[in-house]
Amino acid sequence: MLTKHEQILQHILDLDVGSKISVRQIAKDLTVSEGTAYRAIKEAENQGIVSTIERVGTIRIERQAKSNIEKLTFAEVVNIVEGQVLGGRAGLHKTLHKFVIGAMKLEAMMRYVDAGSLLIVGNRVNAHELGLKAGSAILVTGGFDTEEEVKRLADELELPVISTSYDTFTVATMINKAIHDRLIKKDIVLASDILIPIDETHYLYQHDKVQRWHELNQQTMHSRYPVVDQGNRVTGVVTSKDIIGVPVSMQVEKVMTRAPLTVTEKTSVAACAHMMIWEGIELLPVIGTSHKLIGILTRQDVLKAMQMMQKQPQVGATFDDLITTELKEQKVDNETTYFCKITPQMTNHLGTVSYGVLMTLVTETARKALRKIKKGDLVVENVTFYYIKPVQIDSDIELIPRVLEVSRKFGKVDVEIHHDGKIVGKAMMMAQLLDHRS
Repeated sequence: MLTKHEQILQHILDLDVGSKISVRQIAKDLTVSEGTAYRAIKEAENQGIVSTIERVGTIRIERQAKSNIEKLTFAEVVNIVEGQVLGGRAGLHKTLHKFVIGAMKLEAMMRYVDAGSLLIVGNRVNAHELGLKAGSAILVTGGFDTEEEVKRLADELELPVISTSYDTFTVATMINKAIHDRLIKKDIVLASDILIPIDETHYLYQHDKVQRWHELNQQTMHSRYPVVDQGNRVTGVVTSKDIIGVPVSMQVEKVMTRAPLTVTEKTSVAACAHMMIWEGIELLPVIGTSHKLIGILTRQDVLKAMQMMQKQPQVGATFDDLITTELKEQKVDNETTYFCKITPQMTNHLGTVSYGVLMTLVTETARKALRKIKKGDLVVENVTFYYIKPVQIDSDIELIPRVLEVSRKFGKVDVEIHHDGKIVGKAMMMAQLLDHRS
């Protein structure tokens, strides 16, 4: 039996791409409160199946596959540039493949324009018309309008004509940043990428007998299973420790561990790994809407994914990437040290190195030192700064990490920061080591 929330989500999924959605209409069609309809629409927006555009409303869009996450829909472009749709609303769900800046003569410009393009141009009506006929959407910069004939053509071809008050350079920068942000997201491995889906997952019902656990154990050789109720909502987890000495006729509900830790599809694998190591658990149920089981994560799969992430090329650079690329390794008297120049981007409003940047540099040098002793990744548990002095912009600093202690699961590193031969900072990092064999 679907809940009202689930019924609304299913209703939205069944709508044609490009359909307009309103809280009031859904509340009326499905006989639910407007509050329930609003929450479901927000959930649909989080799932990437609807998009809300100012002065246009909420429309059904195609869910973007992760492999294609760098591609934007025209609906999203409207939000990015704070634009207004002049025509072709029916095509807002379509995907933008590239954008072309119209800063040349018409004949030369049209050589670069094709279907799926977004032509960014000012108040050049001829360019608007030719772009639409070539299968391109139009983004008019400078807050200009276009001719009624162009708007009718846009409606006919279902290609959006969007107006924004920003200039061409600013608009191109905004769209480029949005694509770059998505490239970074694409590199982040989520639970949804590695989970074992529910149709390949073995699980128990609350009313099952312990005998069923023994049957699954013989069949799969696994000892940990999620427990669900009749609505497939996760209510517990059963492991071999829970059923030791328990009669096979007892219900699973009476021996299971209640309120287990769970994650959603959008939880990062790094967060899952931290949770598993920190709590000492081997299995995480992955839940969807209404706490329903959609799959599981095993410790082995999570740690394997963490290892794979280290080998992947980075397409979009994060702030951490930009900071740590400044680190240069050097050996001095058989001791590995790291040098870094404090660039303007690393400073605060006073012109001295930001504390956040310093934290990143310390954790990265400590991480490198631990990796020389033990391969694999780690999760930072604690960083303590014992001493810190301001370091000016354009200063060259030296970071000296010394591993104080390392075991199978933990590592402790002392890091000294030097400038002009003097200590300007001292910190200690403790971390949990992610051993793929554990």
